[in-house]
Amino acid sequence: MITYRKEKFSGYNKPKRTPGKSKKFAVLAKQGDQVKLVRFGDPKMSIKKNQPARKKSYCARSGGIKGKTNKLSANYWSRKAWDC
Repeated sequence: MITYRKEKFSGYNKPKRTPGKSKKFAVLAKQGDQVKLVRFGDPKMSIKKNQPARKKSYCARSGGIKGKTNKLSANYWSRKAWDC
């Protein structure tokens, strides 16, 4: 168990739900020797990745946003949640 800024995580690079926060998920991202808390996802929206048309649209939209290969960005973790 890792504690980072009074928040507990099961390990690095493992997303968790964050009820009562401004974002739906949080992950303690580690890339090399850098560690960063990354929050992503709208808590009021549901992920509908089981619908092929929505998944295709999201993956196409988010592919052009900066940070899709950087573990320290929210876009990386959001795309990973959608299996892009």
